[in-house]
Amino acid sequence: MAIAKAINESLRKALEADPKVLVMGEDVGKLGGVFRVTDGLQKDFGEDRVIDTPLAESGIVGTAIGLALRGYRPVVEIQFDGFVFPAYDQIVTQLAKMHARSLGKVKLPVVVRIPYGGGIGAVEHHSESPEALFAHVAGLKVVSPSNASDAYWMMQQAIQSDDPVIFFEPKRRYWDKAEVNPEAIPGPLHKARVVREGTDLTLAAYGPMVKLCQEVADAAAEEGRALEVLDLRSVSPLDFDSIQASVERTRRLIVVHEAPVFFGSGAEIAARITERCFYHLEAPVLRVGGYHAPYPPARLEEEYLPNLDRVLDAVDRSLAF
Repeated sequence: MAIAKAINESLRKALEADPKVLVMGEDVGKLGGVFRVTDGLQKDFGEDRVIDTPLAESGIVGTAIGLALRGYRPVVEIQFDGFVFPAYDQIVTQLAKMHARSLGKVKLPVVVRIPYGGGIGAVEHHSESPEALFAHVAGLKVVSPSNASDAYWMMQQAIQSDDPVIFFEPKRRYWDKAEVNPEAIPGPLHKARVVREGTDLTLAAYGPMVKLCQEVADAAAEEGRALEVLDLRSVSPLDFDSIQASVERTRRLIVVHEAPVFFGSGAEIAARITERCFYHLEAPVLRVGGYHAPYPPARLEEEYLPNLDRVLDAVDRSLAF
């Protein structure tokens, strides 16, 4: 099934399993969401479980915090990535800190779903990648699936988590299909996974860039280069052990994400892996991502987003050392 359908099925399963699970957001009910991710849920579970909210992101998250304090498990949708900032105060000053503020007595099991990233030809504030802003905040888990199977299972795990989870959904991949086994036993939520083995260099990515890295590995294979592709799956916490294990095999690392390279998640990975793998690395850790500039108009976004040529150029630079 497609990623969008997998998330829909995962939400459906959670709503069926636990009457305390609620879905909230702008147009999530009658419309089924702008990407139809919540299609049919309000019809089947009613307006008290799948709630159309006002256009007020701070109010949506603030209400979810209150519901969580009363024992509910709200799953809230922020319609587009750039719309999350009115709710940033609630997320950072309340949602992320209540557990520590109460010395562990209060838990806020809230999932904040955010379709993010570019590649869909959208207007301003609809194509941003703000994951590093949330990963920087202690008390939040930040994850992003790259395929339908992960989308299904990671959503289940996020809803079951007693900690707040920021769930970034790669909107340009919503219609990518893969097999989903609803009876499988999922791996840990924050465990990275090798999706392609290689010996010459590691490409580490998450969300929408994993598919690009697989395409890069295919192109590099035609030149006799064996690239390993690591799907990080989680941005906070990061599975540094899996990254380190891969780098110790390949001795080179390139981190790829849509967000700007400047102060992006790739910077933390590069710094930590340089500390951990200094004597294994045969080249500096390189990063490929967006530019340190506002996301451009749709007709220019392909120049802004990482693409096959830009990642292959980084591969050439790494292997040249």
